[in-house]
Amino acid sequence: MRADLAYVVDGNCSICRRRGALWQPASDADLHILGGEADLARYEFTTKTAKHYFCRHSGIHPFIRPRRDPSSWAVNVRCIDGVDLATMTVLPFDGANWEAAAAALLGRRKAPPET
Repeated sequence: MRADLAYVVDGNCSICRRRGALWQPASDADLHILGGEADLARYEFTTKTAKHYFCRHSGIHPFIRPRRDPSSWAVNVRCIDGVDLATMTVLPFDGANWEAAAAALLGRRKAPPET
């Protein structure tokens, strides 16, 4: 994966909170699965939009196709060797209240810059 690991997103949905996942967004161009796809299982919530991938053997949760943007990826940085989490900014995301949190995030992105 190619990414600037300056921050991670800490969601509190029922899966991410329990697994301790810390997410970094990635585009299709920046994430390449090099092997082991047959060892992955997928979980989809009610809407079937987000795709959460897990190792069939260990249960590790390495990446997702997020509901907010299913054309992109999010990588669990806890699965990347050598990453110093203490150096990263942690941005909370209220996945337990997904609709409101996603609307607020979208609103912040569309807001005009402060002058």
